[in-house]
Amino acid sequence: MKTLKILKASQIKALDAFTIQKEGISSVDLMERASVAFMNWFLQKYFHNSKLSVNVFCGLGNNGGDGLAIARLLIQKGFSVNVFVAQYAEKTSTDFEINLRRLQELKKVFFIKNEDDFKAFQQITANDIIIDAILGAGINRAVDGLLKALIIQLNELSAEKISVDIASGLFMDEANTKVDVIFKPNFTITFQLPKLALMLPQNYEHVGEWEVLDIGLNQEMISELPSYYFYTQDIQPIARPKFSHKGTFGHTLLLAGSKGMMGAAILSAKACLHSGVGKLTCHVPNIAFEIMQIAVPEAMTWTSSNDFDFISTNFTENDLSIYQSIAIGPGIGTHPDVFKMLESVILSAQDKKLVIDAGALNLLATEEGKELLNKLPRNTILTPHPKEFQKLLGKTWKDDYEKLALLQTFAQKYQIFIVLKGYQSAVATPEGDIYFNATGNAGMATGGSGDVLTGIIAALLAQNYSAKEATILGVFKHGEAGDLAAETRGQMAMIASDIIENLRW
Repeated sequence: MKTLKILKASQIKALDAFTIQKEGISSVDLMERASVAFMNWFLQKYFHNSKLSVNVFCGLGNNGGDGLAIARLLIQKGFSVNVFVAQYAEKTSTDFEINLRRLQELKKVFFIKNEDDFKAFQQITANDIIIDAILGAGINRAVDGLLKALIIQLNELSAEKISVDIASGLFMDEANTKVDVIFKPNFTITFQLPKLALMLPQNYEHVGEWEVLDIGLNQEMISELPSYYFYTQDIQPIARPKFSHKGTFGHTLLLAGSKGMMGAAILSAKACLHSGVGKLTCHVPNIAFEIMQIAVPEAMTWTSSNDFDFISTNFTENDLSIYQSIAIGPGIGTHPDVFKMLESVILSAQDKKLVIDAGALNLLATEEGKELLNKLPRNTILTPHPKEFQKLLGKTWKDDYEKLALLQTFAQKYQIFIVLKGYQSAVATPEGDIYFNATGNAGMATGGSGDVLTGIIAALLAQNYSAKEATILGVFKHGEAGDLAAETRGQMAMIASDIIENLRW
């Protein structure tokens, strides 16, 4: 598994200092390294148009120093560059001054001293580029005064916008208020490691698309610095043994479906089968026997003993003994008899690998259901979207940072894994760690997508992946399939079946 740690601003500062000391370089040399990495990214993206007008806006600290170095490097590559420095204070950083002198040998720098000076950049058009290097990741208070007015003005311009490391005005480790003024980039190019602020939905308009550039910070120290947060860049399944049979890859029981909701059961079943499970048994209402047999002939079908529109079977340990994993929830509904079925599964599956989704999550969110949370088998996997998680909590959150804290606490309290679904889905572990996912797109916001994920994770559990491995791998491959589907279908045209068809293992 390839992951990147997500560190705090104070840790990043210490990491910079350690790298400088360990390598025997100066801080301005490290700044140059970061600026070269940014320039190389810029050249790859805009190499076809060296006649672009690039407008670099700098503050007076080290982020401004980055901007000055980037401006110099782009000028040397033949780009037309205008440089504006917001002179909002008297104090500047040492590295800012060094890069200012270097740049002034090549280019005149315009200093913005008041709002009247804003007229100097009114010629910027939609075909131009704005690079934001005003404020970096170390700020801890909202912008005001000249900087506030400048950022408001820049946000109104229609040029393509790029932030260096993090958008000016955006806090790295805590929530901004709704009235804070923050730069709104199309791209954020951050250095070495992702920032927590980049992961959260509430910050999207202040992040845009983002990318991490390696600038050679000390890997030994990175490995030693503690963090609860990680970004999963890549994870792949283990190779399947050549001398295998269906028993090698486990047997999953899928409890799914009710009248009018059999599509969820079918999608989950197909996803499970396409994710390598050896055998699959689908337990569905009696009325759905033919539907399941016809739609998913590769699966065995086991039905309730009555003609209800929902599953009403009460399970015993003996009923569940032959299965390596159990998935429950897609399309099951919330009838009181269904709750009794869910309760019997939880109490009878204490030594099983369990995935709970959809209707089963809604049942757990009831007053009666919350009493079952303490009885969940250790390492059970829940896969709620944000609204379902709010119901489980019985409360909402004031911002996405509090949401993460609640997610960590919930997973630790009940010793379970939680997939909080969405773009950059967050996987919380019983240890309190959170893994954000690199794959997926907005086309996956379609009915049935979650049912597909449930089937994928259940299949991996049956193949003897640990709950942690199955959850992180399942979320990654689910998103990867969605990305492949988007390449051929486009995001608007995608349906959940397209995700299944694009699973690649």
